[in-house]
Amino acid sequence: MKKLLPVVIALLGLGAGVGAGIALKPAPEEAHVADCAEPQGEAAEGAEAVAGCAPAETDPLAPGDPHDKKPASELAYVPMDKPFVVPVFKGENVVAMVVMSLSVETETEAAPSVEAVEPRLRDSFLKVMFRHANSGGFDGSFTSGRKMEDLKSALLGAAREVMSETPVEEVLITEIARQDG
Repeated sequence: MKKLLPVVIALLGLGAGVGAGIALKPAPEEAHVADCAEPQGEAAEGAEAVAGCAPAETDPLAPGDPHDKKPASELAYVPMDKPFVVPVFKGENVVAMVVMSLSVETETEAAPSVEAVEPRLRDSFLKVMFRHANSGGFDGSFTSGRKMEDLKSALLGAAREVMSETPVEEVLITEIARQDG
């Protein structure tokens, strides 16, 4: 009986953990979108809005609607002069180096403003890239959709913070490579 008690406690703890994980699992995004769709049939009559649904908030760092984008003739692409080199650590050791080249997309008349603050942009971009590397953003399949979206969104936020008076449409990653050591 004394040998059986720890096994029973471990099984109860495992069951409670699995149960809590299932109960607290967030709903998938698609399900929430479906819940917010317009009511159909009898439910549509007299229904103003689906409970719990609010208009989608826009991401201030996301690029604008592609239809709102300026024509290519009104945009300039200002390349950062030198590539960015970011070390990737595992513990205390450098296990890889990521090299990236960036360009800032802005209005043609704003290009000189971007060039004038390039050192501040480089500093902000490096902070973003170091944070991304330290959070595992350059581990594994680092060019997968979500990791790259997160990086580009953070770079755009950094550019807009530095260039608060200048319209920055997007930060483009023109080259990226990882060299494992």
